[in-house]
Amino acid sequence: MAILGHIIKGYLELREQVTALPDPVEEQRKVLKMLLDTARDTAFGKAYGFGEILEADDMQAAFSEALPYFDYNMIHQEWWYRLHEGEENITWPGAPEYYALSSGTTGNESKRIPVTREMLDAITEAGKQQVYAMTHFEMSPDFFEKEILMLGSSTNLDTRDGHKEGEISGISADNIPFWFRGFYKPGEAIASIDDWDERVKRIAEKAKEWDIGAISGIPSWIQLMLEKVIDHNGLDNIHDIWPNLQVYTSGGVAFEPYRKNFESLMGKPVEVIDTYLASEGFIALQERPETTAMKLLTDNGIYFEFVPFLPEYIKEDGSVSQDAPALNIAEVEAQTEYILIISTVSGLWRYSIGDTIKFTDLKRKEIRITGRTKFFLNVVGSQLSVNKLDQAIQHLEETLDKGILEYTICAKEFEDGFYHCWYLGSETTEDEGTLAEILDSHLQQANKNYGVARNKALKGVKVKVVSPEVFYRWNERSKKKGGQVKMERVMNEEKFEEWERFVNGEADTD
Repeated sequence: MAILGHIIKGYLELREQVTALPDPVEEQRKVLKMLLDTARDTAFGKAYGFGEILEADDMQAAFSEALPYFDYNMIHQEWWYRLHEGEENITWPGAPEYYALSSGTTGNESKRIPVTREMLDAITEAGKQQVYAMTHFEMSPDFFEKEILMLGSSTNLDTRDGHKEGEISGISADNIPFWFRGFYKPGEAIASIDDWDERVKRIAEKAKEWDIGAISGIPSWIQLMLEKVIDHNGLDNIHDIWPNLQVYTSGGVAFEPYRKNFESLMGKPVEVIDTYLASEGFIALQERPETTAMKLLTDNGIYFEFVPFLPEYIKEDGSVSQDAPALNIAEVEAQTEYILIISTVSGLWRYSIGDTIKFTDLKRKEIRITGRTKFFLNVVGSQLSVNKLDQAIQHLEETLDKGILEYTICAKEFEDGFYHCWYLGSETTEDEGTLAEILDSHLQQANKNYGVARNKALKGVKVKVVSPEVFYRWNERSKKKGGQVKMERVMNEEKFEEWERFVNGEADTD
C-alpha cells in the first residue's frame, strides 16, 4: 500500500480545498508594484522614473507610457552589456547569479538572459504549483511515490566572471530543491554529462533500475530518448520497462505535432501536461485535464502585457513596433492572438520573448501558445502563424496516417514568382507532389488570407521529404541538441539557402 503516496495526495487535496480563489488582475497589479519598488534605485529604474510611476494614479498605464518595448538586442546593447563589464544594480539590484544561454532561432551567438535568485525562487514556486495541480488529474496515490525523469540540457554549467552559464533547463536542474532530489532522475552524475548522446546512452543503461512515474522535457528529444531506451533494452514499448509511467510534462514547443509518434512508443495512455518554461521565466502551466490550455502565473514574479498580433505591429525581424498598443490582464479578449510582453524579477522590462498566445478562458486566465513572431509567414500576404502551420501538418499526418516529426518552410522566389517551400522530417514514401497538394488544399480552406494569396502572388507549394535526423543534426550543429530548442519553422531566404546547403551536404556540419 502506498502509505506515503496517500499522505502526499491527502495533503494536496486538503490544500486545494482551503486555498482562496485568486484575483489575477489584483495579483498583476501587486507584481508590477513589487517590481518597480525593488528596482527603483537601479540605473534602469532611475532612468525611467520608477519612483514617479509608483506614485501615478494609474500605475499600469504610466508604466506602459514611460518605457519602450525591448527585445534582447536592444536591452543588451543599452543596459545588460554593463553587467558583463562588472557593474551591478543595472536593471535589477545586484548582479545575476546565472545567465541562461538561448540561441533562439536566429543567429549563431547565444543570448545571455540574466537569471537572478528571485527568478530561481519563482521557478521553484511554479514547480510546486504544478505538483499542487496534480490533484485535478486523478492520479492514484502510488504515483506520488514514483520517480520523475527530467531530460534537459547538462547541469555542468560554465563558470564565467563570477557567475554560471547554461540553458535554463540545466540551471533549473542544478537548483532542484532538497526535498525533490530523492525523486529526481537521471540523478546528478548523469545530468552533468555534457554530451547529449552519452547522457541518453547512460539513461538507457540505467532505465531498468528506475521506477519512473513521470517524464519531462522537449518533445523531440524525449522521443529520441524513449526510442533509445526501447532499442537498448529490446522492448516493444516504454511501459515494458516503466509500467508506472503515467505523466509526460511537455514544454517549450507545441506538443500536438509530436503526439502521433509519441503515442506509438507507449503501451498505454499517458497524461500529457503542458508547461511554459522559457529562458526568461516560468510563464504558465496546465492545471486541469479538461483542457490543454495553461494557466498564466500571474502572482509569481512576472508582469504581463499583451500586444495585438497584427502585421502592422511586427517589424521584419520579428520585434514589436514602438507604436503598438499594449493591454494589461484586465483588458484582453478571448480567442485573440497577442504578442507576449514581460517584466520580471530578473530585470527584464517590457521585453518581447517572441512568443504569441491567445486566451482560451478569460476567467481562469488560461492561454495557449500560438506561435512565434519570427515564425509568422507573410511574405506574399498569406498571414500564416505557426499555429496554422502546425494544424496543416496535423492534417497531413491524419491523411497519411504517418508521422511528420519536424518541418520548416520558406516563401522562396523563383523565376515565375513565390512558392511556399516545405521540408518535412518524416519516413513517409508518399509522392512529394501529393503532399504539396494536401497542404495547399488544407491551408486554402482553413485560412482566408492564404486563399487570397494563392490566387495572386503565391504561385504554389513545393515539398521535400528528408529524414528527421537531418533536423536533429541541424540543431546539434548549433549546440542545441537536447536543449530548449525551437526549430526554425519559418526561415527567410538567406537562412533557407544555408539550410538547403546543409541538407545537400554542402555545409560544414561540425
